Amino acid sequence: MFIAGTLPPGDYRYELRRDGRPVATEEAVLSATRLRGIRRMSEGGDRYEVDAELDEAARVKSAVLRYSRGPFSRSASYQTRDEFLRGSLSALGGRSDLVVKLGRFREIDADLVLFKALIIAHARARGQARFTGRIASLNPSTLAAASHKQTYRQLDTGGLRWSYEPRMGDAETIEIDERGVIVRIRDNRGSEAVLLKAPADDLAISSG
Repeated sequence: MFIAGTLPPGDYRYELRRDGRPVATEEAVLSATRLRGIRRMSEGGDRYEVDAELDEAARVKSAVLRYSRGPFSRSASYQTRDEFLRGSLSALGGRSDLVVKLGRFREIDADLVLFKALIIAHARARGQARFTGRIASLNPSTLAAASHKQTYRQLDTGGLRWSYEPRMGDAETIEIDERGVIVRIRDNRGSEAVLLKAPADDLAISSG
């Protein structure tokens, strides 16, 4: 049985846009025990990869990250231990250890769209229309971890529109379908993510 609310396991694909122009694609595979995904930038050759292991409640318990741009690359690995997310970052022949505190819901956002979908699925499963809590965020370029209080809030009575405030002055509107799949994210700076393919879709979803 898949625990994370109604979020279906399978293959996902998103297109990331800035001011209406495609800038990247995200492809991910979600199962009951794993979330693997990759983001490819349209220009510059940047690649960001995540391989996360999930626990029985579909929360991240470990993750391996990789970032590459041309000949340059860095990697990081993280594990949840007690109330902390502990990891090591390797780049340019050096290595550094990192530790950040987890929040009470032990949520981790590795910056791909599906991680936000899991966070919202967990909130819906708890019956929460709004929550503010500490979330451990993993930076897709530096791969460093940081822990800050963030707010998710349901905007409609049906629970299909949510707002997300990652930091002061920034805001995102998240639209989900009845299964909990994110179909679109828009922020207040002109960026958006649009669902192109989800599990059980025979054809790519129209980008509208």
